[in-house]
Amino acid sequence: MTGPLTSVASVQEALDRGDHRQVLRLTEALLAERPGDDAAHELRARSLLSLGRIDEAEQHAADAVRLDPDEIRYRELLAQVLAARGAHRDAAAEYGRLARNDPRQRDWLLAEAGERLDAAQAGRAAEAARAAVRLDPADAQAQLALATTLARLGDGAGAMAAAAAAERLLPGDPRAAEAVADAHWLLGQDAAAFAGLADLAGRLPGHDGERVTAKARALYRQHAGPGGRLLAGISPLFGAALRRGWLHLA
Repeated sequence: MTGPLTSVASVQEALDRGDHRQVLRLTEALLAERPGDDAAHELRARSLLSLGRIDEAEQHAADAVRLDPDEIRYRELLAQVLAARGAHRDAAAEYGRLARNDPRQRDWLLAEAGERLDAAQAGRAAEAARAAVRLDPADAQAQLALATTLARLGDGAGAMAAAAAAERLLPGDPRAAEAVADAHWLLGQDAAAFAGLADLAGRLPGHDGERVTAKARALYRQHAGPGGRLLAGISPLFGAALRRGWLHLA
């Protein structure tokens, strides 16, 4: 019979292989023998999360945290599970707690910013993004996060500064280009915003292309006459014209 350490190691090996059936079988046996095995709760939660069994994953992640509240890995796992469940405020609180305990950890700050945005807490999202930028102004992802949060707050000038920094750090990156276009729109620079969105519509496939096309349609409608509004109302025709570079704003 294998000992507890070997058993936990075997569970980790099964998890690394993606053998979730084996993970669940082994952790069930471990926890039946030792309900207070925090590592077994953690590994079971990770497997359940991968399987999309979010409620069960949350239960075991919370048990791991309860058994060892100081283990950072468990709290990070709980935040991930909460985010997967759509409990964005709770997930943000967990990431924020982790970031306060280690203010050098930019990943947690950016995760908190993203969860705060999803929870419609743009002001607090901006605080987390600013903290990440202060750690390293040359961090392109932090600048992008700040641009996104400030745009949500309607701060066009701040969003433009962060978006321009991200674009300098990530030349050609469509996320940075979209952030710049959004900032132009907020600043009332509609022609520049439309040009940026039109360029992205020609470059981005699938859902991303549809998203920027929808933004371009909304902006185009604000300036178009009756014929232009009619064109904007026919989505396939508008999208085709936009991608071919036939549409412009004065």
